[in-house]
Amino acid sequence: MVVGLGGAGVAAAVEALERGLRVIAVDRYDGGGSTAANGGVFYAGGGTVIQQQEGEDDDPEEMLKYLRIEAGNVVSEETLRRFVEESPETIDWILKHGGKLAGGVWKEKSSYPPLDKFLYHPDNSLVASYRKRAKPAARGHRAFARNGKKAWGLGKFITEPMTRSALSLGLSFHRFSEARQLIRDRDGRIIGVKTLSIPEGTSAARRFAKYISRANVFLAALPPSIPFASITIGLGNHYLRKAMAIENEARVTRHLRAREGVLLSAGGFIMNRRMVKRYAPTYSKGMPNGTLGDQGSGIVLGMTAGGATALMDKISAWRFINPPKAWADAIVVNRAGERFVDETVYGATLGEHIGDHQGGIAWLIYDKALRKKAFQQARDPKLVPFQRDVTLLNLAFNAQKAPTLAALAKRVGIDAEGLERTVTAYNRAARSEIADSFGKEPADMQPIATGPFYAMDISIESKFLPLPVITFGGLTVAEDSGAVLDSERQPIPGLYAAGRTAVGIASQTYVSGLSFADCIFSGRRAARHAARANR
Repeated sequence: MVVGLGGAGVAAAVEALERGLRVIAVDRYDGGGSTAANGGVFYAGGGTVIQQQEGEDDDPEEMLKYLRIEAGNVVSEETLRRFVEESPETIDWILKHGGKLAGGVWKEKSSYPPLDKFLYHPDNSLVASYRKRAKPAARGHRAFARNGKKAWGLGKFITEPMTRSALSLGLSFHRFSEARQLIRDRDGRIIGVKTLSIPEGTSAARRFAKYISRANVFLAALPPSIPFASITIGLGNHYLRKAMAIENEARVTRHLRAREGVLLSAGGFIMNRRMVKRYAPTYSKGMPNGTLGDQGSGIVLGMTAGGATALMDKISAWRFINPPKAWADAIVVNRAGERFVDETVYGATLGEHIGDHQGGIAWLIYDKALRKKAFQQARDPKLVPFQRDVTLLNLAFNAQKAPTLAALAKRVGIDAEGLERTVTAYNRAARSEIADSFGKEPADMQPIATGPFYAMDISIESKFLPLPVITFGGLTVAEDSGAVLDSERQPIPGLYAAGRTAVGIASQTYVSGLSFADCIFSGRRAARHAARANR
């Protein structure tokens, strides 16, 4: 049985059905979850069929070297190697089940590629200090689809075909069914779930689906800090209340039997404000990057069965400043006016530095010349609209201005002497007089010398530059099976977890597409183990 039919859930369902198991899936909504709502990026390498057709040379050992940097010690070397070795076959498997992927490679650093490119670098692999440690390759496989000019809602072009494939293989899918309680037998084995369900095919189910769809549209329309967002959020909450009223009136209780085990794959908890404030209060004012299902329900269900958790305070925060490249050519400083990172790092790495090590406070410092370049780059037709709009919005409304660096420092409340020293050293490195202390290359640097000077607030609470955040923590699992572990690191019989409900490969440092790939990897892992146990 699968609880939550997002990326991990549908992967588990398809894998289990292929191996001859009967599968029941329940989802409070209509399936897909945050995986369907994301930018459609899937992290894969080591010589995938897409890489090969684009002439992108990638060695599994180089991919492994790189992921060791990003994954840290969250998973074992054996698990990380297995993930890498399975990567090409995983792409083949997705394509086999209808997932839409294609070529068209983009080789430059970018938060997201142009809309006509479907293979790019979604990570730090092109950053100088990383490139010295592992040979880079484009590993971001983007869903081959168009959703207008949006860069989100593209994951569904992989999850929806896979869901159709699962249904054709015999999946029994209970929509609008919330799992509320695990059921265990007298020996302690998990044997099913208690659900509250809106009967499918009823008027209540149709109205619930309509209101949830409208709520999602309005809640995702504008970041909370943007002017007029209160209007769209208010409308979203209006439809959400109408949907919840239907749940309160129309749901019936069901008890569903699971013979091979229960997989918890209901997402993370970024949309549960109470849980975020409890476990990761520093990021409670970030912009939740998830869907309505990311309430932590799967994690809590696992905890009720004795499941242990880890990394619950670990949040991935995304501070993208490229494009425009002019911003990445500038400097990011803290309260002391000091740099703390190579500004060309991927947005999740920059966000991690700001949130975890700088108290959530940082500024981007640039000059008149870089400001002019940023305006020019914002008009590049290759930019995705959200990149263009965010650039123009912040150039216009998120720019403190002063004739000198000292005056600028005073205006934004940072140490003036520290900023002067930082800019002097940076300008020398930009002119190739000295090596940059963070390994940044001169090609990615521009002297900050032409007044007036500008400071852009890129802190967690920046008003015009919302900080998307997702959760990393979850249930601890056995890495060979995906079985949920208790406080003594013993598997709980019949209980599995996958995706962002569990700690996994993407739980240390986020790179785009790695969470999606971990969902597929961990979902299939649990299904394989359940099939072996069944035999």
